[in-house]
Amino acid sequence: MLRRCQEGPGPFPDPRPYGENLLARWAEPQRRYHTTGHLAAVLDRIDELAGHCADPDAVRLAAWFHDAVYRPDHSENEERSARLAELALPEAGVSPDRTAETARLVRLTVTHDPAPGDTNGEVLCDADLAVLAGPPEQYAAYAAAVREEYAFVPDEEFREGRAEVLRSLLGLERLFRTPGGERWEPTARHNMATELSLLTG
Repeated sequence: MLRRCQEGPGPFPDPRPYGENLLARWAEPQRRYHTTGHLAAVLDRIDELAGHCADPDAVRLAAWFHDAVYRPDHSENEERSARLAELALPEAGVSPDRTAETARLVRLTVTHDPAPGDTNGEVLCDADLAVLAGPPEQYAAYAAAVREEYAFVPDEEFREGRAEVLRSLLGLERLFRTPGGERWEPTARHNMATELSLLTG
């Protein structure tokens, strides 16, 4: 991926160490949902939706970086992940413009609410949220994995925080913005409403 995104006159450093570093980050032991499996799923969804966006390579790079820094007990993971992209990508030969766009997209995953016409943001956010539209057993496994990542949080506090996240997502006018992702909307809302009911019932 990095080799395809290297631009301008060479020579460039070997991209493999950058990829290996990212894969090691995605395999850290504190992760239960935000794993290489999640990364692969997001990249697969981006491939499905790539025809909708202006710069698929920037979107794919943003997928690689969007949870590259992930500590459940820390805030600002997205900001730290974006800063990592801003440091690593120029070293790997990625242009300043694409580096900036990649970092912007990573920061957008804080809200998953791209502006109208932001096709790159729409594809990344749709791909990242596609897990919400899985069959009931897959959604249950996703929710359980998220709970495992926050095992250090007491049950009542977790329920309150998770409910707030779900309400925020349900409060978006649209969860999915791409023509390919729109079909996921009803199932995702049903899954989240069910989880919210279980958390607050």
